[in-house]
Amino acid sequence: MSKSTLASAVDARRAHVEALLGAYPDVTLQEREIIVNWFRNEASALDVALVASNPAAERGYRRFRAEHIDRFTPKDMAKALGFALIVAMAVLLIAWRAL
Repeated sequence: MSKSTLASAVDARRAHVEALLGAYPDVTLQEREIIVNWFRNEASALDVALVASNPAAERGYRRFRAEHIDRFTPKDMAKALGFALIVAMAVLLIAWRAL
């Protein structure tokens, strides 16, 4: 696949996602999964910025991000708890050694 063909495919995929976001929340489960997959696995920072700056997709984009991308998941909370425990253990170890 040449660069121009690949770029065209990326542009077409972004345009499809923008169209779906323009209709959001009135999309099917399959269409919602297309959007989620695109944001999590395919979109570059530039792609996200281009979608975010598209006035036609703005309302759906903001709502979709709030409902599916920007929320804390149980996995995120577990990571935060694990990090906090490691920091607490390090602080206790340092305090114990200082005694």
